[in-house]
Amino acid sequence: MMDALTEMKFALDTFYFLMSGVLVMWMAAGFAMLEAGLVRAKNTTEILTKNILLFAIACTMYLLVGYHIMYVDNAEGGWLPSLGGLIGSADADADHALESDFFFQVVFVATAMSIVSGAVAERMKLWAFLAFCVVLTGFIYPLEGYWTWGGGFLSEWGFTDFAGSGIVHMAGAAAALAGVLLLGARKGKYGKNGEIHPIPGSNMPLATLGTFILWMGWFGFNGGSQLLVSDVENATAVAKIFVNTNAAAAAGAIGALFVTKMTWGKADLTMILNGALAGLVAITADPLSPGHLWAACIGLLAGVLVVYAIVSLDKLRIDDPVGAISVHGVCGIFGLLLVPVANEDASLWAQMVGIVVIGAWVFCASLLVWYVLKQVMGIRVTEEEEMSGMDMIDCGIDAYPEFVTVKQN
Repeated sequence: MMDALTEMKFALDTFYFLMSGVLVMWMAAGFAMLEAGLVRAKNTTEILTKNILLFAIACTMYLLVGYHIMYVDNAEGGWLPSLGGLIGSADADADHALESDFFFQVVFVATAMSIVSGAVAERMKLWAFLAFCVVLTGFIYPLEGYWTWGGGFLSEWGFTDFAGSGIVHMAGAAAALAGVLLLGARKGKYGKNGEIHPIPGSNMPLATLGTFILWMGWFGFNGGSQLLVSDVENATAVAKIFVNTNAAAAAGAIGALFVTKMTWGKADLTMILNGALAGLVAITADPLSPGHLWAACIGLLAGVLVVYAIVSLDKLRIDDPVGAISVHGVCGIFGLLLVPVANEDASLWAQMVGIVVIGAWVFCASLLVWYVLKQVMGIRVTEEEEMSGMDMIDCGIDAYPEFVTVKQN
């Protein structure tokens, strides 16, 4: 039997867990708005359809199999999960309701899948994307999640990733990169002589709104990962995490601003938005250990790095309409490598091993799944369908019907 104080702490920690999960769930809206703003008008309804369905599939697959692979009855330091049973059998001595832990974790796997949707936008078949979503959220992500947060061998080796710079963000980017490589670039993106043709997004207000929503949701993403808030030590840690998360995002936006101004003489909004997100991704690896100024420096460096990463991928003819691979992949790796600077319990070697293992597993497994899908059902729409736009082909409705007066290129 719990005493009154223990019951109060149990209730408070459970509520904090649940509300943090709600904030992370709200990030799904952020991804949807960001991607809707950065694709062309003729593909808006389709990208929104992908975003709501990937969230629904992620929640269902993680409930059916993913959570059990990642957490339930697994051996400490192992490679293979036990495929244990119900959520309630995971830990009878938990200091919060076990369902709140599941809810918090399920919105993380949806975040990883959301990263993929933006990178493959405007030319991937809807049903191929949804089929891949089943595999990533049900099997690929939970296995590397077991290796790390679930007590598997990477955690035993000292790999540190507080809230998921690698486990969530780099993993999503690795899956996206595998898909993009097999999918190819959008028609007209690259010329025969190596020239790069920008394809502007359709709605910058939506993209900006999406970024602010993601920024807000990230407080749940990082703050909730402290897991507890019912005592002085944990409450103080959560407050520091919030400040560091905010500082990194703000500095990331400023870093991207300076680079775009110095490089092109303009304040490129899309790069600034990605700069803020880059700062958030980088600080996610460890938002607690750094001091506030170092957290801002991490964000600033990530905001600079992401601009060069986006430009470099374009030069390699890797077409990523929203910059997801650069933001979540490159800056996720960057954040993981910086953890030992402020965290004396982390080692650069363990971080590098974790990066290689997670990246290789998710990339290779995803590449195999994408390849099978390509052979079985095809993953790319026809040239005519791409020119017409995915909205009418997949969804039968335009996002902005009153503005469609001429055929879009």
